[in-house]
Amino acid sequence: MKTIINNIGVLATPEGKGPLRGGEQGRITRLKDAYIVIDGGQIVEVGNDAAAAELAAGRAGHIIDAGGSLVTPGLVDAHTHLIFSGWRQRELALKLQGFSYLDILSQGGGILSTVKSTQQATLDELVAAGSSTLAVMLAHGTTTCEVKSGYGLTVAAEIKSLEAVRELQGSQPVELVPTFMGAHAVPDQYKNAKQDYVDLVCGQMIPEVSRQGLAEFCDVFCEDSVFDLAQSRQILECGKNHGLQAKIHADEITALGGAELAGELGAISAEHLIHASDQGLAKIASAGTIAVLLPGTSFYLGEDFARARTMVDMGIPVAVATDFNPGSCPTESLQMPMNIACLKYRLTPEEVLTAVTLNAAAAINRDSRIGSIEPGKQADLVIWDAPDLEFVLYHWGVNLVRTVVKKGEVVIKKGAVGCEIN
Repeated sequence: MKTIINNIGVLATPEGKGPLRGGEQGRITRLKDAYIVIDGGQIVEVGNDAAAAELAAGRAGHIIDAGGSLVTPGLVDAHTHLIFSGWRQRELALKLQGFSYLDILSQGGGILSTVKSTQQATLDELVAAGSSTLAVMLAHGTTTCEVKSGYGLTVAAEIKSLEAVRELQGSQPVELVPTFMGAHAVPDQYKNAKQDYVDLVCGQMIPEVSRQGLAEFCDVFCEDSVFDLAQSRQILECGKNHGLQAKIHADEITALGGAELAGELGAISAEHLIHASDQGLAKIASAGTIAVLLPGTSFYLGEDFARARTMVDMGIPVAVATDFNPGSCPTESLQMPMNIACLKYRLTPEEVLTAVTLNAAAAINRDSRIGSIEPGKQADLVIWDAPDLEFVLYHWGVNLVRTVVKKGEVVIKKGAVGCEIN
């Protein structure tokens, strides 16, 4: 049965089946008075000819009226830490007193406090918590979401976290992309034997994750006091040898050289990059690595912002994500990071749209299937309570999503008192 979305005031989308860089990142297609025809969960026709729209509507089994509003691709959140137990609201007071991220971590807080709770949580508890979070993400327009492990830090707990991702896949509408990140922190018992933990990650965790097919990517927190360059290289090369593409948390807090390592290894993405050097940015530009930037984290921690404008000008494909996690960016909504990306990164609305759709899809190897509104792509769409793209980037702090379509089906429809999830 064909579906048509008609009465679209403005359709705004990047185009293509690969990441956009440089001047191309800001070149999006805008169609006024547009329509979209969907069949079998796929987009089969896009246009703005009134006669063609009327003809398509006559043949459609289902009509969705966009009400003269903006329609974009579904949002793609390319960096989240969705699976965990243990929020950390008590750390807010420490942050206000001036304690840094690494200060809190050294006191047994931060990641390690969530690790303890996550290790104690059952699989069912992790699935239930993840399901609740995904419902909020979906209501804010996220239709595809990367999910990192990393709050387990034992073989059993890391496997349990990725099993939770597998159980959530298909049990709710948001499409999930799993990333193994057992190298997210150093457990207390390995504080003075960090290399032993690296050997555990490489010798037991990665082979088991690969054997069970639980992840597509391998990530590592390459940072001062966490995993150095040599250890990060060892972990990512081990992941590649077991079929896991490389991602890296790079140069978030110090300029350690993570961006350079990402370029050398041909990582699909380098993430954070707040303190990345010019040399490091040149290397990821040459490698085609996607910069996944996290403005909400800089905002929440009161830290510097990544040099997004420089990266775009250098020809680096830039994506923007939430970094949803219980410590440094506790928000499920991608909309506010989009606003911050305009105001603090100085990206244009068009560049931001590409950053949270097609380029984000490329950072998780989904750009051939999602991230734009074109025939042949999956019908993942957002109908906004907005007349145009500029309004979404201008009006901040509220949820502007009206309707979410995933694989051609309406999964969120805003009512008078909230949202219905189908």
